[in-house]
Amino acid sequence: MDKPSAQLFAQHKVLIVGIANDHSIAYGCARAFRELGADLAITYLNDKAKAYVEPLAEELGASLLLPLDVSKPGELDSVFDTIRERWGRLDVAVHSIAFAPKEDLQGGLLNSSAEGFAKAMDVSCHSFIRMARLAAPLMNEGGSLFAMSYLGAARVVPNYDLMGPVKAALEASCRYLAHELGPKHIRVHPISPGPLKTRAASGLKDFDLLLNEAAQRAPIGELVDIMDVGYTCAFLATPYARRMTGNTIFVDGGVSIMNG
Repeated sequence: MDKPSAQLFAQHKVLIVGIANDHSIAYGCARAFRELGADLAITYLNDKAKAYVEPLAEELGASLLLPLDVSKPGELDSVFDTIRERWGRLDVAVHSIAFAPKEDLQGGLLNSSAEGFAKAMDVSCHSFIRMARLAAPLMNEGGSLFAMSYLGAARVVPNYDLMGPVKAALEASCRYLAHELGPKHIRVHPISPGPLKTRAASGLKDFDLLLNEAAQRAPIGELVDIMDVGYTCAFLATPYARRMTGNTIFVDGGVSIMNG
């Protein structure tokens, strides 16, 4: 299959938050937008993460490589200050970060602590709201915002536990943001990929079993990969999807349509 024109996103400015390594969903998104000509701003969590992210940013020819820990006051604002100074605008922002303390993530929802739940909600959900608030003024000609969810937001997935309610809140936030930002021609998309071998997913109990089950249940008979997610985001950011916003988009090979 021929790939779309590399000029499709020429002159577009795209922020990618959440690359940890070359297995990250955010990396697949960055590659997809870069293939189509976009100029990238990429963030890394801390100095330790920078050693893994910087070579990927160089490979992608990213214009900006910036530190970002959304739990640290001022860092998200600093990222957008730099984008405003260097670019003056933004077309797309991809939020692909989530976190919960291990003891809360693996201990079941019933036993989750208030502190762990609040931390998971802040990093995984409210940081997207803060990102949208900062991005909107830079999207004077409209734009697209993306957040990564999972089937566990809509259905009970064994061992997903605490993250189920958190991702459900993220999807609801996307719907309300789509409503608020629609008049500004800013579209908001919650994306729900099938299970992928990312660093974040490795913290889930019995994750390999989840992968195997997904491959068996998917109508297409195989798992999705990070580029499937990236190309879906790229499509949704084009004029071809100009009337789509707020709805959760499943990129899971059809697993979500199956019963049981």
